[in-house]
Amino acid sequence: MAKNKKNLKSETVSFTLPETLRAELGAVVETGYYDSVSEFLRDAMRTILAARKDLRIAIACVLYKEEKISLGKAVEIAGVNYEEMKKILSERGIRRRSGSESVEELESRLKKFKEWEKSRKNGDS
Repeated sequence: MAKNKKNLKSETVSFTLPETLRAELGAVVETGYYDSVSEFLRDAMRTILAARKDLRIAIACVLYKEEKISLGKAVEIAGVNYEEMKKILSERGIRRRSGSESVEELESRLKKFKEWEKSRKNGDS
């Protein structure tokens, strides 16, 4: 994943695998194609999501409904335009929020504004 993005959080996830799949996953690094199993799994997820527009749309809808992302971010994740996303949300019975941002995005913008305001006041002194 891009390491230059701010607020990018990583989380360790554990899951159970059948023996054969576990052996295949263990051999991934030895092939030389990937430096780590984590790198391989991230690439695998990106590849699946790139191929499955229906899954990207479903994920965007869930995240939007849970107010974890804005409409703009839902559009980006789903790979559709704004009008298509609005229609998809409506068809799935998901009410659009009046604001375009999630709580996290608003908090981030407020923090940046306060920092800007503080630096501006310090500059005027």
